[in-house]
Amino acid sequence: MEAPKKQPQILDKKTALLKAESWCAYQERSQQEVRNKLYEYGLHQNEVEDLISELITTNFLNEERFAMAYVSGKVNIKKWGKIKIKQGLKLKKVPDKLIQKALNSIDGDKYLANLLATAEKKSKVLSEKDSLKRKYKLITYLQSKGFEKDLIFDVLKANNLTE
Repeated sequence: MEAPKKQPQILDKKTALLKAESWCAYQERSQQEVRNKLYEYGLHQNEVEDLISELITTNFLNEERFAMAYVSGKVNIKKWGKIKIKQGLKLKKVPDKLIQKALNSIDGDKYLANLLATAEKKSKVLSEKDSLKRKYKLITYLQSKGFEKDLIFDVLKANNLTE
C-alpha cells in the first residue's frame, strides 16, 4: 500500500508571509530556500518575489547573514573544508561575492586545526598496512571533507601523518 501523497498547501499571501516569517526566525535561510517554500504554498511568481522583498525589508531574510551562519556552522560543527562549504552555498544559490566574503571570515588557525584533527582521527581508524595506500586513503578522505589538496599535503607532511 502506498502512502498517500501530501497535497501542497494553498495559502493566501498574508498567511504565507506569517508562516515564512516564523520559518525564517527559527533558522537562517537562503533566498532560494524561502522561494522554494513559498512556491510549495501555491503562490505565483510575482507574489513570491513580493514576499521575499518584504522579508528582506523586515530583516527576516538576509543572504549575507545566512552565508556567515552557514560557513560558521560547517567549519565549527561539521569540520568541513572550504571547497565543500563553497559547493553547499552554490547549491543554495548564494551569490559568489557573498560566498567569498563568508569564506574569508574563516579563522585560518582554526581551519588548519580542524584539518589536522580530522586527519589524525581518520589516520587512527585506517587499517591499511601499505603506507602508499594508507596515504592515498587519507588524502582522498580529507578531500571528500572539502579540504584543499595543497593544504592537505602540507599538514600531513608537517605532522608526519604520511608514514
